[in-house]
Amino acid sequence: MRDESAWPLAATLRTPVCDLLGCTWPIVLAGMGGVARSELVAAVTRAGGFGFLGMVREPVALIRSEVEAVRAQTDLPFGVNLIPAATPAALLEAQIAVCIELRVPVVALFWSLMPGLVERLRAAGIVVVCQVGSLEEALAAQIAGADALIVQGVEAGGHVRGRVALMDLLPQVAGAIERLPLLAAGGIADGQDVATVMALGAQGAVIGTAFAATQESFAHDFHKQRLVEGRTSETRLTDAFHINWPREAHVRVLSNSVTRGERGDPDTPAHQVIGDEEGRPIYLFSTDSPLRSMTGDFEAMALYAGNGVDRIHRVVFAAERLREIVTQAASQVASGATARAPQGIASSPPCQLHELAPEHLGHWSRDACVEALNTLLEAERAGARVAMLTAAQLPEGATRQLVLDIQRDEARWCAVLTRALRASSAEPSRATGAFLGKAMAIADITERLAFLNRGQGWVVRKLQEMLPRIADDALHADLRAMLDSHLRNIERVGAGAD
Repeated sequence: MRDESAWPLAATLRTPVCDLLGCTWPIVLAGMGGVARSELVAAVTRAGGFGFLGMVREPVALIRSEVEAVRAQTDLPFGVNLIPAATPAALLEAQIAVCIELRVPVVALFWSLMPGLVERLRAAGIVVVCQVGSLEEALAAQIAGADALIVQGVEAGGHVRGRVALMDLLPQVAGAIERLPLLAAGGIADGQDVATVMALGAQGAVIGTAFAATQESFAHDFHKQRLVEGRTSETRLTDAFHINWPREAHVRVLSNSVTRGERGDPDTPAHQVIGDEEGRPIYLFSTDSPLRSMTGDFEAMALYAGNGVDRIHRVVFAAERLREIVTQAASQVASGATARAPQGIASSPPCQLHELAPEHLGHWSRDACVEALNTLLEAERAGARVAMLTAAQLPEGATRQLVLDIQRDEARWCAVLTRALRASSAEPSRATGAFLGKAMAIADITERLAFLNRGQGWVVRKLQEMLPRIADDALHADLRAMLDSHLRNIERVGAGAD
């Protein structure tokens, strides 16, 4: 049983994703292959978080035994993390079948989206969470029917799908995705990081590195010690560790002899054995990280670590680490002190509306400015949604690419407006107004695009009305760029894809 009454302050963190996953706090253990085994998953889950078993490429017998081991320790929900792109087809089919047979509550999928697989799992009553590394992947996962998304920034340890900083990607996705709860991942190691991503639209956080350095983690002590000693400046994004995964799949690791180029060419066809796991050879340049069950040259293995490694100073029990994260995050949320971005993330400072003097808003009050920005946000959300749904109806070609370009641009301005409103303690609107329904009721694509263009024209007129009233340089520059962008899009749609 969880003692929620012991953390009265932490109740401020509860979000709808907690109801979806069946956890108390929106802190999720990443499904780290090898590292996130039953002991760690059960410990995090019993303490109030949610845990994913990392079962990439693992045999069915191990999945079965690990699921049973978690259930022997807790009756609370948990999940299994699978990677279709890194798993042979026959094994993947067996993994899916056993997850359905065992009635695993939640399955997380990463790296390659298979809509049929999402549909199959959901039909079996399993909640499906998709991890994405770009806005395009997020939109595709929403269309495929995912129940929730993990938005992964480039700061993440382990396999990294995208190349966008979390502080940039998360607001983009939050501005474009309507109905799905979002979890943030990448460089998140403590409660202040959690509070920051929640202020930017996430309902919770997925954490790997901080839980890898715990007593219950299945990582080898060598790896845990490197995490405790490691610094963000020592992490490297590299494709040198590639055996067992699709080529050119980048990972973030701590620097070692491999990343320094001291162990030869990663593309050599000859596989050199550097370790053993109960009879299974561990090869140089493989994606295997040091585990308790291994022996060998750990220094040359993949020492996965995210950019939050700077804030991991000791190996503790998982429940203690979770308690520290939750307590700090709740304190930050309650105080409104959520400004720090995770390590290594650069983002432009948002306009602080609450700090603007009246003359900086022309003759507008702060409330009037917030209302105007939310009106723009609703229009941009509607435009992004219309463009996304329209692109899904179009065949590959210039017109579809044009609509996708508009969709990305609309999402970009959603992110800018959302960030400015949230940083100013103003609640961003989640509405889309009547425009979405009217646009999608137009069956003819050409006519719908013309209607979308008229909507863009409305935004232009709104911006032209606002700009003379805004004297704050940062806000004015953002709105000016938004105006120019909409004018270009109107011209492009009017001229066609050419």
